[in-house]
Amino acid sequence: MPTADLIVSELRKEYPTPTQPLVVLRGVNLLLSPGERLAVVGPSGSGKSTLLNILGTLDSPSGGSVHLGGVNPFSLLGKELARFRSRTIGFIFQDHHLLPQCTALENVLLPRLALGKTTEEDRRRSVELLGQVGLAERVTHLPAELSGGERQRVAIARALINRPALLLCDEPTGNLDAKTADTVADLLLSLSRETILIGVTHSAHLAERFGRRMQMADGELVDG
Repeated sequence: MPTADLIVSELRKEYPTPTQPLVVLRGVNLLLSPGERLAVVGPSGSGKSTLLNILGTLDSPSGGSVHLGGVNPFSLLGKELARFRSRTIGFIFQDHHLLPQCTALENVLLPRLALGKTTEEDRRRSVELLGQVGLAERVTHLPAELSGGERQRVAIARALINRPALLLCDEPTGNLDAKTADTVADLLLSLSRETILIGVTHSAHLAERFGRRMQMADGELVDG
């Protein structure tokens, strides 16, 4: 296969059962370069979130391989894997998962804390990102003082703080009304132009905006 930042080859995932193994992923292949955007669609239970979890190194495959930036993350152990994940992969979920006791600024800084002490440059970048998502006046606000759309914008800023090579989104606009969802999608797409972006969504409108669309069908990822 040609060189690329994300290469997924014959990826499989199955779970043991008392009878036959439950096969969730069957030989998934994927090739993406920086700046490419992929929307993964399909019915609930088709394996979309499982694929996202494996690409994010939150779960391990039963077979096949994943290489991100030339690194096989599943060859790393313990702290090495955690550090790779923190430095290289950003996550945005349907629920923002902000810490309620922390301000917007502190929530954005959290991924930097995972890598060690934060610096003044980290703080400047966090403030800059919050400004880019339209929250320059909300940096000291707690999540309870923000709207749902504002909380999701904080989550976008947090996901980008470490300049990830891969940005994974699981229903990033699923809890938002149509107008707010469009605003969040605009920000997500505009701020991730140099990143590999993969989004799982049930929204046909959002999937169309990603440019490339594939469907999970019977554990396989096919163009659609």
